[in-house]
Amino acid sequence: MTTLQTRPAPTATIRPRAVARTGLYLLLAVNAAVVARFFVQAGFASNALIVLGRLAGLYGALLMAFQLLLVARLPWLDRRIGMDRLTSWHRWTGFALLWTLLTHAVFITFGYAQASSMDPVSQLVNLAETVEGVLRAVVALALIVVVGAVSARWARRRLAYETWHFIHLYTYAAVVLAFTHQVAAGTTFTSSPAARTYWYTLWGLALGSVALGRLVLPLWRNLRHRLRVSAVVPESDDVVSVYVTGRDLDRLPARAGQFFLWRFLTRDRWWQANPFSLSAAPDGRTLRLTAKASGDGSAALRHLKPGTRVFAEGPYGAFTTLHRTRPESVLIAGGVGVTPIRALMEELQGHAVVIYRVTTDRDAVLYDELCDLALTKGAELHLVTGPVLPDKLAPRELARLVPDIGERDVFLCGPPGMMTAVLRSLADLGVPRRQIHFERFSLAG
Repeated sequence: MTTLQTRPAPTATIRPRAVARTGLYLLLAVNAAVVARFFVQAGFASNALIVLGRLAGLYGALLMAFQLLLVARLPWLDRRIGMDRLTSWHRWTGFALLWTLLTHAVFITFGYAQASSMDPVSQLVNLAETVEGVLRAVVALALIVVVGAVSARWARRRLAYETWHFIHLYTYAAVVLAFTHQVAAGTTFTSSPAARTYWYTLWGLALGSVALGRLVLPLWRNLRHRLRVSAVVPESDDVVSVYVTGRDLDRLPARAGQFFLWRFLTRDRWWQANPFSLSAAPDGRTLRLTAKASGDGSAALRHLKPGTRVFAEGPYGAFTTLHRTRPESVLIAGGVGVTPIRALMEELQGHAVVIYRVTTDRDAVLYDELCDLALTKGAELHLVTGPVLPDKLAPRELARLVPDIGERDVFLCGPPGMMTAVLRSLADLGVPRRQIHFERFSLAG
């Protein structure tokens, strides 16, 4: 039997994720220094609480702009860091923003109350009634508190995604209100033409990034490619593949391992977007997604008709060969998490070991395709079956299946519990973190 041996792809000497992450940190640090400089140039108030409150407000405005950048879905950042990590950073930046703005409001209110001998509540009411822009700031803070409350883990678990997302959209109203407050009442904003130019530029770039990444780019791509369903193919009793075609798909910058937010424009589902990975490497003619019927959105895929219009946002994700650090790799899939793994098999070069973890043989979706790809590319394929416990992917088992796992890149996708267990096993085996690649796709939508 002859197998096709492919030449190992060159690996990155400088990690793209490290470059992007360092760039974001540097961008934030430089802007923090600029804000501090403008703050000092504007002069200090006589009351220390007011001084600290103003500084907190400025850094709150900076954090708000940074938050917008994190969720703008700019392709350059998304391909290098991944939507899951950017979303996680956005979440923690949001909590930092909440506490920073609360500090701003409390310190300013108590500072002015100290100077006027009024109680804090009366002072806040007085500021809202007499100072332009303060009432807008109070409303903005209230909106951010509400968004922060529903984003807390205990509340997020109890809300449907659509409900949480709708409430989260009020953040944009808070941004506009906060900016108009800064224009009207910010002493640093009005202290010099340079300061005004800086803040207008900062807010313009932040809001422009959101408009570009989340509105202009998706609309332009969908108008250009005009996606439609070409075929719906059942893979098993509860798994279906959807084939999508369109114009000029060879110019769509999609890679194996990435996903889209798919909207199928039927009467009852046009408003609902679901994140599904590509289950085959893009070939310039067709896109394929494969999904398990785990909810209303994915279950409805089986009933799609050829010709149905599709609106797809993306491609998104950093789960690609861009981040390879070694010429050989291990691909570990669990359940329907095999879809991006199967796509990566087509694109990966060099020797690969594929481990597919399922409960029973019947759950091994796309297994025949994996076998064909393994034969063509000279890869090893291991189907691991059995109940969740005992753990079939414990450190000893992984070391048995892949003795040189520490010298390979590891691409991992599967249910959250399995991924956590495998990541723990990889850490126990001493696999360097830079060689482990995964995305938690549930964060995408």
